[in-house]
Amino acid sequence: MCSSLIGVPHLCGIILLLCGAAMAQEAPDPLATFFLGRIKYSQNDGNDCGGVGQDLMRLVSRASTLRVQQEKKVRLTDPELFETPFVFMNGHNDFVLTEAEMEVLRKYLDRGGFFFASGCCTNPNFPKAWRREFSRLFPAEPVKPLPYDHLIYRSFYNIPRLRSVHENREILLEGVIRKGNLVAVLCEEGLCCSFSMNNKCNDGKGVSPDDGQKLALNIAVYALTH
Repeated sequence: MCSSLIGVPHLCGIILLLCGAAMAQEAPDPLATFFLGRIKYSQNDGNDCGGVGQDLMRLVSRASTLRVQQEKKVRLTDPELFETPFVFMNGHNDFVLTEAEMEVLRKYLDRGGFFFASGCCTNPNFPKAWRREFSRLFPAEPVKPLPYDHLIYRSFYNIPRLRSVHENREILLEGVIRKGNLVAVLCEEGLCCSFSMNNKCNDGKGVSPDDGQKLALNIAVYALTH
């Protein structure tokens, strides 16, 4: 996936270290790095639940030999977007992407970029907007639930099922599959709250902290190895 993005040749092969290789490197290697872009979009400045980007990178760092960089906040219309193979977006509120943002996002996903999104605090407004806007990207390939036999649930941890903390039901990731490739993933159930803030801001709803950390790492590993 990542090799077609400008500025990140061979990154996917190096990210395979996530899956268990123990090759310590003494000399600095700028390719052996986990890059995270924190998306500014529409009227959102990328500060909802502000520490989630750093906490996601710490998860990756603990499970791999990769060095972790500071998160980089980018707008969908910034040229730097195409130097960042993995981006994260979250929020509480409804939003509408501009036509310029939509056009760049289509190019980003078609060139191998991966988009991870999470609603905050189990607020339904953000996931509702995300489904609507991301279904506009490729009308023939709208947002769909990802069944439990999808590899993303087994890319690092084996997650056979996800249960809601506050409701008697299962939780499924949702995503955009473009030309057979999963290019964007959403978890509506306050996933960023669970892996970053021990679910304290989510009042015991959504995904449990343990499941949240496992699921977030699975998403990162899947994105950077496919």
